Amino acid sequence: MKRIGTTDLDVFPLALGGNTFGWTATESESFAVLDAYTGAGGNFVDTADVYSAWAPGNTGGESETIIGRWMKERGNRARLVIATKVGMLAGFEGLSAKTIRAAAEASLRRLQTDVIDLYYAHIDDPQAPLTETLGAFDALVREGKVRHIAASKYTAPRLEEALEVSKKNGLARYVALQTHYSLIHRKEYEGALADLCEREHVATLPFMALARGFLTGKYRPGKVVASPRADDALELAGKDGYRVLPPLDEIAAAHGTTVAAVALAWTAAQKAIAVPLAGARAPEQLADVLPFVDLVLTRDEIDRLTRASE
Repeated sequence: MKRIGTTDLDVFPLALGGNTFGWTATESESFAVLDAYTGAGGNFVDTADVYSAWAPGNTGGESETIIGRWMKERGNRARLVIATKVGMLAGFEGLSAKTIRAAAEASLRRLQTDVIDLYYAHIDDPQAPLTETLGAFDALVREGKVRHIAASKYTAPRLEEALEVSKKNGLARYVALQTHYSLIHRKEYEGALADLCEREHVATLPFMALARGFLTGKYRPGKVVASPRADDALELAGKDGYRVLPPLDEIAAAHGTTVAAVALAWTAAQKAIAVPLAGARAPEQLADVLPFVDLVLTRDEIDRLTRASE
């Protein structure tokens, strides 16, 4: 298990992203993925109120609703760490105190729980004063409806400012950060943001750590992949993304593991990283990433991948 920053939350080394639930995975398929994840020892499920409003016929909240039904059927809420987010769902945009309160109550209902373990500001809201945003989060923590708060998609200056506001005003502080980070998407996190997280003991949980599936190794030059995310994965990787595949292949073969496991292991070895996130729409996809949990790369292997992705 891994500890999330300065909290009392002990989590599985891989967080299960829930954005596929109600989108590319039906409810029964989502249940199967959740069962496979917890069956392997997993306990950290990440979702958001906006998941998956972008899918035809959806309005948001579908992922939370599925997770809530699954937890009720399995009777396993007490064994899980549940993270969700506020700020991007239509009608609940931004981080005003009113929005945070209303969105939190709605998420609690959909999740069929009385507490959110880790509640994220899904995206920064420059229009809302940080004292208001953090004051609203602090109230939820004091009421026992939220255990810890976190930030997503914050820049280093804004995260630093938020931490200072919390310290100055005695408010709950962000204990974790979600940011876009992977072997082929590094500039956003490395540098000031990573340094700040390390210095302030803010646990980093990278999303898109597998680059929308590109770093599973199924995307190869000239190969057509049948996936709803194929175009996004190829756009994210760009023409230079293929350069990381040969060393990924060779290191995976040396360890007798999967390309996805190696890509996640590289990410987990970087500064201030707590646990990476990965989603799956079927147990078979999850089986491709779970070997990461037991994989330890050598310093030379980590350096080789770093050089290949520069």
